[in-house]
Amino acid sequence: MVRSKMISIGGLVAGTTGLLLLSACGAETTPVAQNTSASPSISAPDTSAAPSASSSSPAPASQPVQQPAQEPRSDGLCKAGDVKLSVKDGDAAAGTVYRRLVITNVSGHPCTIQGFPGISYVTGADGHQVGEAAFRDGDKGAPVRLGNGESAAADVGFVNVRNYDEAVCKPTETRGLRVYLPQETASNFVPVQGLGCAGQIPGNQLTVRTVHKS
Repeated sequence: MVRSKMISIGGLVAGTTGLLLLSACGAETTPVAQNTSASPSISAPDTSAAPSASSSSPAPASQPVQQPAQEPRSDGLCKAGDVKLSVKDGDAAAGTVYRRLVITNVSGHPCTIQGFPGISYVTGADGHQVGEAAFRDGDKGAPVRLGNGESAAADVGFVNVRNYDEAVCKPTETRGLRVYLPQETASNFVPVQGLGCAGQIPGNQLTVRTVHKS
């Protein structure tokens, strides 16, 4: 009887020892599993989001160098701003008065004129044209070179418009002449009071000849 109890006690002790050993092993291995699942994973830093200081970035495009604006080349022709215009009295013939349109170079440098000035009557505060522009009479002529202060002239014929039928002519008081130098797009104004035809007439109220040396 005593032996049986001792065996039982021995078995109980052995079982208890086994349980303690298993518990000890579990205590050693369990924290590792918990450590693995509970601790946040550490991943490699993402370097694609922002370049590092040592990474090379493309250099900014260089700005084009601004070249200084070049002044337009002069073609040597007299321009509207180069000259001073005036009308001098001339001769009368067969109902037409011929006067000289004098063109004086005041630019400070030489310039050249060749051909026919464009001439028309103008009136009103807005300077609107009255009738047809001057008819070109004759040949173009040779170039005329004007030094500073020198003058050239073009003969302009002013027809007596009262010789036309008044109903057709529609006589209109004019303030002066609008003048375009040959091959020029800007105009000059010459104050000359006169009488022009606003209507269509069977002739030319103004005629102009080529520029010649004054």
